[in-house]
Amino acid sequence: MTPAARAAWPAEGARLLEPSISYALGVVPAVTPELLSRPTPCRGWDLRMLLRHACESLTAFGEGIETGRVGLDPAAEDGDLAADPARAFRDRAGQLLDAWTNPGHQRQVIEIAGCPLAANVMAAAAALEVAVHGWDISRACGQRRPIPRALATSLLAIAPVLVPRAGRHPLFAAPVTVPATAGPSDQLAAFLGRAPRE
Repeated sequence: MTPAARAAWPAEGARLLEPSISYALGVVPAVTPELLSRPTPCRGWDLRMLLRHACESLTAFGEGIETGRVGLDPAAEDGDLAADPARAFRDRAGQLLDAWTNPGHQRQVIEIAGCPLAANVMAAAAALEVAVHGWDISRACGQRRPIPRALATSLLAIAPVLVPRAGRHPLFAAPVTVPATAGPSDQLAAFLGRAPRE
């Protein structure tokens, strides 16, 4: 990443939150109760576990945007998440988008465990997380719907800043090698330890 790109990426990342949520909301309707036990590209996780994790992440990002702070302990799982994780995902993704686009909640800095983080950086992290988990959901449902090219290209540019190659375990698997001809969606998935061709 060039110095100019590195300087510009937080604002760019913030612009990616809405299309990332839109992509994820476009794939989650394929989730049915029968598919919740299917494996996902996240090793050792079935679709129910992935949706639970994604909902916790969406809640944390929304909390940060709305209150300016993110707690380290996830809230207790509510009945909606247990009963219908796909609906809970849709609801929480919509709440995150509402929080981010509400002028009354625009913050410059968000505190996570006492450490300040620029709101644009958190939005960039949220965009990456939501889009890639949308990709995971799509694969688990048998859709294989790629992240839109422009969105994946932009996320791929900021991903190395958010998820460096060193020190990423156990949150992320090692990058996977893909052909040079792979599209940006597959390249992004591979950078985050997913095997696009499986």
